[in-house]
Amino acid sequence: MTRAQRKIDHIQFALSTGQSCSHGFSDVSFVHQSLPNTSCEHISLQTRIGELSLSSPIFINAMTGGGGAETERVNESLAMAAKHQGLAMAVGSQMAALRDKREELSYKVVRRANPNGIVFANLGSEATVEQAKRAIEMIEANAIQIHLNVIQELTMPEGDRDFTGALRRIEMIVKECAVPVIVKEVGFGMSKETIQKLRNVGVTIIDVGGFGGTNFAGIENERRQRVLSYFNDWGIPTAASLVEAESVGGASLIGSGGLQTALDAAKAIALGASAVAFAGQFLRILVHHGIEALIQELAALHEDLVLIMTALGANTIEQLQHVPLVISGYTHHWLTERGIDTTIYSRKSAT
Repeated sequence: MTRAQRKIDHIQFALSTGQSCSHGFSDVSFVHQSLPNTSCEHISLQTRIGELSLSSPIFINAMTGGGGAETERVNESLAMAAKHQGLAMAVGSQMAALRDKREELSYKVVRRANPNGIVFANLGSEATVEQAKRAIEMIEANAIQIHLNVIQELTMPEGDRDFTGALRRIEMIVKECAVPVIVKEVGFGMSKETIQKLRNVGVTIIDVGGFGGTNFAGIENERRQRVLSYFNDWGIPTAASLVEAESVGGASLIGSGGLQTALDAAKAIALGASAVAFAGQFLRILVHHGIEALIQELAALHEDLVLIMTALGANTIEQLQHVPLVISGYTHHWLTERGIDTTIYSRKSAT
């Protein structure tokens, strides 16, 4: 099977397998504020991740590219929606275009459709510094994502089996590239130990990519004759992964992994994220209902986030990170077993 066909298969299986919504946000409850002392007019959605300033904490996460005209159309539509709503956007892995220049347009279309927007390049942890620089140049990227997808690769019939040296390669990309480097998981979450290793080599922006969204083990198992079912439920739920990352500190966190609503976004931010990323939810809306429906969904997410922040008395994203909340259920059990005191969150104050 060609790499291009595999990219198209990933889109189709992502749509058919859906998202489990087992991200853990149902275990997170805000403490109600009867006297929030603010109004919707006072709410600002501006935020920062590392050196980057964003007009919204919501952005479109990496999905596709490298699958010919079909992935080109998807990326163009996503870029147009991002431009309309002023959102940042990441492209899918550009390794396909580095190996076959004919696939470059499926990525370059994003910059063409949104010439002044914030765009993230994307490569896997097998990438060299030179490949990272070429990926950045290809789309005039404002930052580059380096994705970690060990479980996907192990489940993929033709996937990688050797992951030695990944941290060293990431360290060199951080040192040698002129734009910020975002390290992201693809849906299996990050532990506090992983976060600490990344911080030790200079990574300052981390997307936890938690379990609960598009399941790439499930997708790859759809392509296998002998199913590796033990990987289908593998990973750290998004909510727990955010708390693990926050317990390390020192990095701008991005919450992703199954987010579907503004309430999910607000909870992710309250757990420590400075930005939140959606992928599968946006892809389904785009494919099934079109770009106008996606633009309307983005506007509704912003409107709902403003309402939620008003209810909590949080005028800014930074204040939303300090509102009190209670963690219960499986997420509480996980974090307690991992030695993390969840009462830190219940005793916070936005003021």
